[in-house]
Amino acid sequence: MKRLILAGAGHAHAQVLQDWAEAPLPGVEVMVVSPHALAPYSGMVPGWLAGTYAFDEVVIDFAALCRRAGARWVSAAIDRLDTERQCVHLDNGETLRYDTLSLNIGSTLTPPAGDFRAQVLSMRPLSQLRTDYQALLDRWCRDDSDRPWQISAVGGGAAGFESLLAVLRRLRTLRPERRVQGALLTRGLELLPGYPASVKRQAMGVLKNADVTVQLGTDWCQPVGHSSDLVLWATGAQAHAWQRSPEHRGHLATSPEGFVLIDDCLRSVSHPNILAAGDCSQWRKPLPKAGVYAVRMGPVLSHNLRAQLTGGALKSYVPQSHFLSLLATADGRAIASRGRFSLAGRWAWHWKDHIDRRFVQRFSSDPSQSNPI
Repeated sequence: MKRLILAGAGHAHAQVLQDWAEAPLPGVEVMVVSPHALAPYSGMVPGWLAGTYAFDEVVIDFAALCRRAGARWVSAAIDRLDTERQCVHLDNGETLRYDTLSLNIGSTLTPPAGDFRAQVLSMRPLSQLRTDYQALLDRWCRDDSDRPWQISAVGGGAAGFESLLAVLRRLRTLRPERRVQGALLTRGLELLPGYPASVKRQAMGVLKNADVTVQLGTDWCQPVGHSSDLVLWATGAQAHAWQRSPEHRGHLATSPEGFVLIDDCLRSVSHPNILAAGDCSQWRKPLPKAGVYAVRMGPVLSHNLRAQLTGGALKSYVPQSHFLSLLATADGRAIASRGRFSLAGRWAWHWKDHIDRRFVQRFSSDPSQSNPI
């Protein structure tokens, strides 16, 4: 009996399990390792922060997917990888042997350490964000002060832009009589790097209307932590601690930042029986850490895992040169862009809402809610 371990409850692994439920491979035991069974879909997280969605509406239930696929669920995270013995050592003390290992564990962030007046809310990992955000909302509703609040987002990418607008919307809706000001800080010299100029102009207009000041070319500093009531930490994605540690990742080849180096077929360049997809990996040409890539990697990963186990032909992953981007602005609108073309409006939000709901419903245990894209 061969063993396939899927480490991580990411978007690509949801596709793998869905395919496995429909056509299991005889003679293969599947195990899924992740600390949390409910995996938020990244595209809907800003809507959840804004109060548009309930948490249950934005998550994929991996425990239910495992039951349908006949896979064993293991509630734990990787602590150390032994590539020579083909074992993963978990943080619950368990050690699991594998024939083929797939990594789809996403990325993380390291918020600043220090004794700040502000509460620091890290946008990753998403599993921890739920607990921390609920504590923030409880604190906001209990506080009977009318003192204005200052929220500072650190990070000028899509995560910082969307999360700041979403949190401002939620707090203002809960306490409309209390003023909440926003600031967005980025060390870069432009907002939303990689987006067309038209999107950047529209985004700046949205931030101005939301009473947000934008500070470009500004590094995080401790005074921000003391002058703010809340800091949203949304800087660049980081590899998990075990990936960054030579003692914990074994002989697995990684980039200097710790991301797993993969070839065109999503295989580790050093260990062909280890595959990786999404934020935890780095393709031969570094790709943006965006959920759309993990989603598109899913079908290729699913096929290649089967091929790896059976000796079949592998498929190459070809990233799209342009993809549809939909930035939620937390006001019932969104900014849509593809390549250099962009438009904004309520129709863009409804389009985004439709696409996101359909994606999550694909993996619903209720067949009546599932509509393949």
